[in-house]
Amino acid sequence: MAVKLILTDIDGTILPYGHMRVSERTVAAIHAALDAGIVAGPASGRFHSWIPAFFGGDDACCATAIAANGMQVYHAGKMVLERTIDPDALRRAAAVLREVPGTGLIVFRDGSPHLVQGDREDLSVAFPRYARECLDAEGLPDAPVPKANIFVKGSLDDTRALVARLNREVDCLDFDVPQEMFCNVMPGGWNKGAAFAWLLDYLGVSRDEAVVFGDAGNDVALFEQAEHSVAVAGALPEAVAAARWHIGACEDDAVAEAIEALVAGGWPFTR
Repeated sequence: MAVKLILTDIDGTILPYGHMRVSERTVAAIHAALDAGIVAGPASGRFHSWIPAFFGGDDACCATAIAANGMQVYHAGKMVLERTIDPDALRRAAAVLREVPGTGLIVFRDGSPHLVQGDREDLSVAFPRYARECLDAEGLPDAPVPKANIFVKGSLDDTRALVARLNREVDCLDFDVPQEMFCNVMPGGWNKGAAFAWLLDYLGVSRDEAVVFGDAGNDVALFEQAEHSVAVAGALPEAVAAARWHIGACEDDAVAEAIEALVAGGWPFTR
């Protein structure tokens, strides 16, 4: 089959947890896809301005990207779609969080994270980099924001339970689980999968001409929209169950190996 679009999650899919840059092999594989005329890039919960650093500053690797869990879509280095989160909806979520110890809320403004509710010490357990780099904010935002995240000091089961409660009680927003102790916030009905479907239409690419890779709960919506969804080894059970295909581990450059095979005209997926 002819592959025209390849998208991959970053954390836990091409970037091992605790690492700051993807492998040189991954960068080379993405460039090989681009050189072959295949549109390729990340589909991440990360804000777009934070993504190039994971590729060693190589902007070509993320010129096309789904970022901020679908809130931003880029192509050819330009933002072609941006969604925002209504501040009144965030206030409803914040009201739920005030009843749950160890939780908090961060929002992005001008590319920087701001701690608007919760304790920085709890955030340092859930997401150390944000705890180091986020700015203090005085209360919730009055204007729409392009990215928001919730943290919870606890286990993966605690994170799932909090997301389930938020999805029950805050009907104007959707929430999902990219990793333990961390949650994404999106407008109702919008996520990585919705952004992927939009990008397919924008590029004129059909579902069976795209391959997507991921590992986490926020990749499930992406997998549900893709004909060829691929989970890496060690993915969360919900991502494994949603994926059509399964490959090796992030730490072994399994995605890079698969992209290399696709560029060569092969089909590396058998299970």
